[in-house]
Amino acid sequence: MKKIAFIPTRHENSELEICKYFSKNGWNPVVLTNKNSIFSAFKDAVEKEKIGPNDYVIFCHDDIKILTDPEVFNEVISHELEKKETGFLGVAGTQLLNQTAVWWDGLARVPKAPLTGYVFHGNDIHNMTSTFYGPPGRAVVMDGLFLAVKGKVLNTIQLKKPSFFEGDWDFYDIFYTIQTHLKGLHNKVIPISILHESFGDLAGRDSWTKNREAFLHKFWDKLPLSI
Repeated sequence: MKKIAFIPTRHENSELEICKYFSKNGWNPVVLTNKNSIFSAFKDAVEKEKIGPNDYVIFCHDDIKILTDPEVFNEVISHELEKKETGFLGVAGTQLLNQTAVWWDGLARVPKAPLTGYVFHGNDIHNMTSTFYGPPGRAVVMDGLFLAVKGKVLNTIQLKKPSFFEGDWDFYDIFYTIQTHLKGLHNKVIPISILHESFGDLAGRDSWTKNREAFLHKFWDKLPLSI
């Protein structure tokens, strides 16, 4: 059984801090550089590494720091991935994907939308803030800063960019996790603590907006989706 973390990056220097955590923790970090699309980066990497049904795979951002104790991290991942009903595991998502297709929609409302997970944000542990979305649990879709999945599930979904998407770097997480949800598998947010350097402000990005609109056109008749 292989345990591989695929990490796309646009940095020329592939010595990423997150690689040290994975290497010390029994995972093989594979940094994906000089890629034209996050979809093709993941698809090509999975094919190159010949991911088998029992292998564990992580897709994650290059600007995260995992704060959870390594033994606890591995125990949580293994415990959840070995459940036959598990789809993807993540750290933030929603139990209700509505007609905005924005997973965090409703975060600022009172009462809050049925979101799940928590993420720390900031440049380092001394200056970080936290966003609490909701208690860990099942989710329809999840954010792509961290996703874990077993090979037997990963090899049943489409990883390449769908023809209806224009942008090469956005909405892959929603596209991947909605596939497992629609197959009847359980996507789940787990209690893993992660510091994310980015604050995740995507709404103003043209590529993100175009892919969101294309996603809505494709899946409109299925929305809203809920647990």
